[in-house]
Amino acid sequence: MPSRSALFSQRSLILTLLLLLGCGFLATSLISYFASRSAIRDSIVNTELPLTSDTVYSEIQKDLVRPILISSMMAHDTFLRDWALEGEHDPQQLSRYLNEIMGQYRAYTAFFVSSRTGNYYQAQKGVLKKIDPNEPRDAWYGRVLKMDEPYEINVDLDMANQDRLTVFINYRMFDYDGNFIGVTGIGLTVEAVVRLIDDYQQRYQRQVFFVDPQGRVVLTGSNGGPHGARTGQSLRELGGLRDLLKQMPVPVSGSHEYRNDAGRSHFLNIRLVPELNWYLFVDKREDGALDNVRQSLYLNLAICTIIGLVVLSLLNAMVKRHQESIEALATLDSLTGLPNRRGFDLLAAQALQESRREPNPLVALLIDLDHFKALNDTHGHLAGDEVLRQFAQVLENCLRQADIICRWGGEEFIVLLKDTDGARAREIAEKIRQRTEELAFNFAGKPIRLTTSIGLSTLQREDTLDSLIARADHALYRAKQSGRNRVCTEMPRSDNE
Repeated sequence: MPSRSALFSQRSLILTLLLLLGCGFLATSLISYFASRSAIRDSIVNTELPLTSDTVYSEIQKDLVRPILISSMMAHDTFLRDWALEGEHDPQQLSRYLNEIMGQYRAYTAFFVSSRTGNYYQAQKGVLKKIDPNEPRDAWYGRVLKMDEPYEINVDLDMANQDRLTVFINYRMFDYDGNFIGVTGIGLTVEAVVRLIDDYQQRYQRQVFFVDPQGRVVLTGSNGGPHGARTGQSLRELGGLRDLLKQMPVPVSGSHEYRNDAGRSHFLNIRLVPELNWYLFVDKREDGALDNVRQSLYLNLAICTIIGLVVLSLLNAMVKRHQESIEALATLDSLTGLPNRRGFDLLAAQALQESRREPNPLVALLIDLDHFKALNDTHGHLAGDEVLRQFAQVLENCLRQADIICRWGGEEFIVLLKDTDGARAREIAEKIRQRTEELAFNFAGKPIRLTTSIGLSTLQREDTLDSLIARADHALYRAKQSGRNRVCTEMPRSDNE
């Protein structure tokens, strides 16, 4: 009959199953409810677009990490430092170095600007120019001189490459004493960023483009932005977006809704990308959102199904574990934790079979605690139980892990010694007897002394498990009759004791 704890465990399992299934059905019902038009619009405006915008922004930052690391490496490169500090004598050395950086890391351009000479060194062209603080195109250098951050990301025209729009990483460089000695870094083509935008749009199924503070589109995917927007166009030229131009140069970040010239509803999320000083626009058509909601519904049904299967699997596993626990309890002695007679029968049958198959010797020890009834009468049954527990530990400490120990009943224990001959078994039995005699068992702070009698028998060819134990029992009887606290061996008549 299952125990109260087992029944409670089963009830808890059923309640957990019902709770999980209820949550699954509730989630399905809620998703069905929020699949209405108002829920779609609210989800897109307040969740989907902001999340996509944040994700794209994170992707942009991630894709700029590698160029930043390359620029950081250049700024801390001992060759570049030493070359600048030693007087910049051989510009070709620096050109070769910058060319290696471009080739190794696939940068579009690499450069170094010296604070001492004002020379702007570029990979292919050597000294490209001298920095002029009054030149508008060199305003970036003055900005880098004043900033506290180690680097900046700047989008500018590249004079060395036909004024192509380039994303520059400008990294401040210092000598070994911490003095500013120049700016170094690399540049990426805007075409590379366009490819990134295409990748974002394909992954997130949104239109992604960038707008400068003046309201001009500065970057789109290779196929343009929404409504066919192209780089250089103003928002006033794009249907539905012209009203945002009135808010420039600081458009309201967040989600917006508008209709294009064809009357189709769009949702738009805007956020500032401070590294570029551009605004990230993420656009989504409302009619395309219904497919996503439908997919979410199917996904939710799939999740509910998976949850059901997982719960059923957990139920099966827990029931199986419960059954194994019950079986373990049926084969273990609750007081000592040792196998009981039922458990011993299973283990002993296997040991007997192994001993005959190898063949290896097998010895049985039948152990009885002397005058145990008197101990119970004197100190009480609780003391007797505690002594039995402590004696079980004595047996475990004296024997190997492979040996079989069982509480045979009452104060009797039985041990099967695997792969052990009679002489060695006698030594082990004596060890158990001496340990028991020398040990002061403890109960409620009081020492209790007792001894043990042990009967020993060795497996013979014609033996069964019953005959082996019966001969050990005869030996135990002789030990008791001989005055207890001793080991007696029951051998066949052809052997000596």
